[in-house]
Amino acid sequence: MSPLKKYGVALGLLLFAFPAVGTDLAILHNGFSIRHERRETVGSMTRLYLGGDKGYVDIATDQIERFDQDLSPALVPASAPTVAPAITLARSAKPQNLKPQELNEVINSISDHHHLDPDFINSVIHAESGFNTRAVSPKGAQGLMQLMPGTASKLGVSNAFDPRANVEGGTRYLSELLQRYNFDVIKALAAYNAGPQRVQQYGGVPPYYETRAYVARIVRDYNRKKIAERKAAAATATANRNKQSPPRPAAGVKQAALPRLAPQASR
Repeated sequence: MSPLKKYGVALGLLLFAFPAVGTDLAILHNGFSIRHERRETVGSMTRLYLGGDKGYVDIATDQIERFDQDLSPALVPASAPTVAPAITLARSAKPQNLKPQELNEVINSISDHHHLDPDFINSVIHAESGFNTRAVSPKGAQGLMQLMPGTASKLGVSNAFDPRANVEGGTRYLSELLQRYNFDVIKALAAYNAGPQRVQQYGGVPPYYETRAYVARIVRDYNRKKIAERKAAAATATANRNKQSPPRPAAGVKQAALPRLAPQASR
């Protein structure tokens, strides 16, 4: 089981780890932690600078619980893993239209196969295409997870407008990026958006507004899902406890005894 599945699903959260150049950790209310060298407040956002030429990420200030000193040991970046040959996906002359429930089942199944949190993949799809299976970007990216034709070809996706093929290809590509960057989610998302060559060029998140906004949008969307999930779980647990607890009998009200009065003598 991959680290992302082990920690992302077991805890219901993804730990956003940055290279050890950061000196502080921004601890979010939902459990995320983001390493950074410095920060500043920009309106309702807190801008976290990742260090050097690695850019920054904007996070809503009210989503940050506190800041801690980063005491974690330095990590040696893992070399890019050998990618297994792409599995050619079945051709589909006409992409199948899936109902929302069917699409959820597809995402859940494929995410589980690649040991990723389905909520994470849902957040990526929401940012990429808004769940539009026929989406095409100005640069030519196609389908739910906006695969470029070259990337789709390398992944064995013959029809990027086929929902199952697109989600399988996009999820597998994202899984490969996570392994490549030692499960640094921010770098993987930046590479998915701007390309691994740009992440390598800038040593982290490229200084592009589009990429920074893209990463932050996915973080916020995923945050909302996890926070809502926690609240729902807490409400269910409370309801179950209330059902199991027998109702307490109402305390009896004792009536004070009235003193007996001696009969008054008639006048």
